[in-house]
Amino acid sequence: MLRYANLALLILFPIAWFAPLLRAGLLPLFGMSEISVISGLQSLWGSDVFLALLVTFFALFAPFMKTIGLALVQFGWLDRRVMPALTILGKLAMADIFLIALYITLAKGIGVGKIEVAWGLYLFTACILASLGIGLLSHHTAENPD
Repeated sequence: MLRYANLALLILFPIAWFAPLLRAGLLPLFGMSEISVISGLQSLWGSDVFLALLVTFFALFAPFMKTIGLALVQFGWLDRRVMPALTILGKLAMADIFLIALYITLAKGIGVGKIEVAWGLYLFTACILASLGIGLLSHHTAENPD
């Protein structure tokens, strides 16, 4: 069951990357523009390449590499000794959720515009948490196979 839940994340992660994380607007009169992981990265690449590389790693590569690595372990194509490294990748991916929450809190605290959380943030958070849970359960079953 864990194998299939993990494989489902290979489909759900890309959906979450393109899904709207939040809607932001400077003033209520101008409407709200939707921001996704991908659209946020696109604008970040134009302004700060180093930060864009970091966020790209945390938001895209870390969770996807962890999911692929875990699938390879679950199907017996990769040695179980890589599980600690996969756990670290999962924790790095969780750092991205923290950054998004921090940005929302800061933007709401400044009070310049309006920010609404969209369904993509919940999907992205659920994918990261599911990945962590699947990784922990897989690590536990690897240590205690009986």
